[in-house]
Amino acid sequence: MLNVRALLGIGFLVTSRPCAASLAQAGSCSVSAAADRHRSHCLSGRAASTMAHAVRHLGQEEAQKIDEELFSEYGFSVDQLMELAGLSCATAVTRAYPLSSLVKARPSLLVICGPGNNGGDGLVCARHLKLFGYEPTVLYPKRPSKPLFQGLTTQCEKMEIPFLTDMPEAEVIDEAYNLVIDAIFGFSFKGAVREPFGSILDVLKKTTVPVASIDIPSGWDVEQGSADGLQPDMLISLTAPKKSASLFRGRYHFLGGRFVPPALEKKYQLRLPPYPGTDCVLQL
Repeated sequence: MLNVRALLGIGFLVTSRPCAASLAQAGSCSVSAAADRHRSHCLSGRAASTMAHAVRHLGQEEAQKIDEELFSEYGFSVDQLMELAGLSCATAVTRAYPLSSLVKARPSLLVICGPGNNGGDGLVCARHLKLFGYEPTVLYPKRPSKPLFQGLTTQCEKMEIPFLTDMPEAEVIDEAYNLVIDAIFGFSFKGAVREPFGSILDVLKKTTVPVASIDIPSGWDVEQGSADGLQPDMLISLTAPKKSASLFRGRYHFLGGRFVPPALEKKYQLRLPPYPGTDCVLQL
């Protein structure tokens, strides 16, 4: 595990929580502006809750079948959908945690990537967040040998996104980062969590900075969730929410991945809400 001294260039940072009080203290917005946003969020809460319940939540087999049909029947490639998903995740992060709301000295984020497609989504997300003005750092302990993942890693490295070799301690994460993006396991996850990811999730449970999970909070059963598992502040559901999303109790739930063909949506009765304008994400 890394200590504070091992994270060179981070400097002395204060703990962040994206609340109205901390925003006012940081001088990033006025108290009245923060209050206006809070009132707006409260007024839209009931509508968002209704929308979230209207969208169909998918079981694990259904989610896998939809992915297979996107590849086989609709001609999508894995890297194409991964790019769209990662961009959606990065955009959702900017909506929930805009640069102006971060109170640490640098807009630093920690992106933890697993060995599968969820980890690929995380790499794409990190690259776009760098373009959006954030400073992501990636932990990628189990790197696949497939050219797709090697290319995504190279793209991040060429954009000067640093990669860690070890998971920092919880206290270091709280001191150094504004947000952790959980891109470890997706909807294909089954069984027990293997190392090093078991230890990584144990550390994340001890952190106080917000955690944003991509598609599934890592370690959760896709349909049953996990009462004693990771409890993220944000969930970004891709294509459609999975059944475990009904157990999510964090502040921000976004739907991303605006690429589902209408015929496929109708076949699986997804009841997806309309995305506003040209947005690729929608808050549920």
